[in-house]
Amino acid sequence: MRRSAVSVPSNIAEGFKRFHNNEFRQFLYITLGSCAELETQLVIANELNYITHESSKNIIEDINHISRMIYNLIKKL
Repeated sequence: MRRSAVSVPSNIAEGFKRFHNNEFRQFLYITLGSCAELETQLVIANELNYITHESSKNIIEDINHISRMIYNLIKKL
């Protein structure tokens, strides 16, 4: 989960430094994949009772919000 969470801003930063919108867009799509991966891991952690349902729900809402912001950025490029 830590790797997935860290890869979100890391991919955004790496894509931004490529200086080309097409490459940046590709890294943003990879970032969306990392968000989906993190969400999946949270669902599994919840099912295995490693995290409470309420905590999982709150974090997933945050991930969905971040994913929407990334998607809107992709549309603007």
